[in-house]
Formats: sequence, C-alpha cells, structure tokens
Amino acid sequence: MRVYYDRDADVNLIKGKKVAIIGYGSQGHAHALNLRDSGVKEVAVALRAGSATAKKAEGEGLKVMTVAEAAKWADVLMMLTPDELQADIYYADLHDNMKPGAALLFAHGLNIHFNLIEPRKDIDVLMV
Repeated sequence: MRVYYDRDADVNLIKGKKVAIIGYGSQGHAHALNLRDSGVKEVAVALRAGSATAKKAEGEGLKVMTVAEAAKWADVLMMLTPDELQADIYYADLHDNMKPGAALLFAHGLNIHFNLIEPRKDIDVLMV
C-alpha cells in the first residue's frame, strides 16, 4: 500500500477546475471553504431548491446552485450528502447532466461498492 502526503499532491491541478460540493453539512462546509482557502477560484455549493443552508453558503461568499445546474457546470463534483440520499441525487440530477470526463468524488464508497449507484462510463469516480 502506498501512503500519500500533502507534499505528494499538486494543488495547482485543481485550481483551474470548477468544483461543486453537493451538500453543505459539516463535511460539505469544510470541503468548500478548504478549497476556496487553498486557491480554487470556482467553488460552488450544490443544494436542492429551497435548502435552508443556501443562506449559510452564500454568507461565506460561495456560489449556490441546484444539483442539476452544478452537474452541468462543474468539472469536479464532491458528493457529501447522507448515504441514503446519494443514489436518488445521482439518478435525478447528476447522471444525465454531468459533462463527459467530469469527476465524481465520494467521501466513502458505500453506494458504489454495493452498486446502488452505477456511474456512467464516461466520468471518473474517486473515493476519498
């Protein structure tokens, strides 16, 4: 097994990407602010229409859009919603809207491992 450290990563690779964080709970909030503070210029938070957390994200100066809008816009999408919601979100908003070659990241791989989400072949899937 190879272990990677901060020195192994080139943060410049993501600075030019459009990154959408799906969900704005404890993980989504931390990921979005960390990306912004690390120099990523285009960070958005993807939320369902009428989400109560939209004002919180906007208060941090983050762009807020629906999940479907974010899927069309982003190069990289990080799924940070509860596991039990992810398959519905993927099939309703991401599957038909993500750009070919986009990357979809998960904080853990339950939905991928158990085939609850079967991603399109033309996107990259990463589990962090």
